[in-house]
Amino acid sequence: MGGELVPRIEMLPMQGSDLDAVLAIENAVFPYPWTRGNFSDSLEAGYSAWVCRIEDVLCGYFVVMVSLDEAHLLTIGVAPNRQRMGFGARLLRHAMAVGMASRARRMLLEVRVSNSQAIALYRHFGFRQVGVRRNYYPADRGREDALVLERDLEEVKA
Repeated sequence: MGGELVPRIEMLPMQGSDLDAVLAIENAVFPYPWTRGNFSDSLEAGYSAWVCRIEDVLCGYFVVMVSLDEAHLLTIGVAPNRQRMGFGARLLRHAMAVGMASRARRMLLEVRVSNSQAIALYRHFGFRQVGVRRNYYPADRGREDALVLERDLEEVKA
């Protein structure tokens, strides 16, 4: 009676069978994407890798490496047709929850200085700049700096 169906959105651990869809997104959204080997190595190393599916279609992913009390967000991506719909926020919230569940006290990440959309998302979630990695990323003309951002995960628990 007039009720709209709510799409099913799931966060699931990344599997090897997800890599084709993950790579399709990675190649669509990043100028210098991770390779299949980067993702396979991350899975084999036991990093926390997750995918977001909407109605069984993979629309985003992230990989977090936890070491001692620190979670490092290595990569996060959202399919171009799902950007600006809240999926980046959903993935980032889940990544922070993964860090907290692993007893990490803080999360770190690097982001291209030119990636203003990602920087805005991270700042919205309370990440603050703690450094700059000079010439960190490959770029069309040489190298591009990365901002190093940090978020205290202890304050999320309160």
